[in-house]
Amino acid sequence: MPQIPEKIHELTVGQLAARSGAAVSALHFYEAKGLITSRRTSGNQRRYTRDALRRVAFVRAAQRVGIPLATIRDALAELPEERTPTREDWARLSEAWRSELDERIKQLNRLRDHLTDCIGCGCLSLDTCALSNPDDAFGDRLTGSRLMAERPRSGRTATTPAPREDQCC
Repeated sequence: MPQIPEKIHELTVGQLAARSGAAVSALHFYEAKGLITSRRTSGNQRRYTRDALRRVAFVRAAQRVGIPLATIRDALAELPEERTPTREDWARLSEAWRSELDERIKQLNRLRDHLTDCIGCGCLSLDTCALSNPDDAFGDRLTGSRLMAERPRSGRTATTPAPREDQCC
């Protein structure tokens, strides 16, 4: 891991990438999403303050547990400018995210438990598939792996009913 001398207060995008382990393209993306900030030199090069290292670490840790970038951005926006997230910040935010993560875990467990049914039948039939048709919302109307609007066949007359609006295309 390359060390940055203490006297250097700003990092180039390459230095930030090397120290944080994030790709340069990821850093540009984080900046575009408002997760980190930089200033531009007279030559239009990005310069990041040292606190960007901790912010990138914070973003990457939150992403690893599945927190959406918009939620991470909102959390970082609560911090005073130029202050890096602390252990206390992480503890407070991770506690707030816990219920969201617990709900996702429940959903993933349900998906895992129903996945064997889909592998077993192989059809993903809407009348029985818990993944494509949770709570059998479509099973009383149609069956099949996708709801398709009825297409006019040759010989159809004007008295033939048109597809229902509630049918998916």
